[in-house]
Amino acid sequence: MAVPNGRPEGDDDDGVALFEEDGVELAEEEDIDHSEIPLHLRPLVAAAESGDLNALRLALDNFNGNIDEPVEDGDTVLHLTCLYGHLSCVQFLLERGANLEAKDEDGGIPLHDACAGGYTEIAQLLINCANDPGRVKRMLETVDTEGDTPLHHAARGEYGNVIRLLLAYGASPSRTNVYGKTPTELADPGTEARRILEEAACAVVGN
Repeated sequence: MAVPNGRPEGDDDDGVALFEEDGVELAEEEDIDHSEIPLHLRPLVAAAESGDLNALRLALDNFNGNIDEPVEDGDTVLHLTCLYGHLSCVQFLLERGANLEAKDEDGGIPLHDACAGGYTEIAQLLINCANDPGRVKRMLETVDTEGDTPLHHAARGEYGNVIRLLLAYGASPSRTNVYGKTPTELADPGTEARRILEEAACAVVGN
């Protein structure tokens, strides 16, 4: 998963919090370095990261490759638009046939990125576009190289609305990652996110 260098423009103001931990400073968009990206991919990457829908449409129309081709750090264009929180761009890419289950170099799918940023509307859109309960289940259970599901990412960022959404579709609050951590354990004690996850975990045990 690429890490955004500019503040996302998603539906949740706190969507960037995950990337501000440990004193990490976010660069301005014009400071983003695309020098290591092949020339033919740069227009796609720039448009996806900036959220410029017209530029994205033009870049894709002039692109001879596959829409699901990795463009940066193993991310597809759909991964990037989800990561940066650009809802209209995500919608456009899905209409153009982008793969909901494409995996980046860390094994994450676009839903991981949307949940890591706390983008509830984008997560909902991705789930809606799956249009099949079996596929939704598979997306919710997809793990990256650290064993994290999309719910782990939402829990780590303490995004209550995203957590509620994923739980409503059947995400497991008790599945462990490679470090033995459940989503519940990743949210700080006393937070709303932790409370939601604890209640969900108790409900699962009770059933």
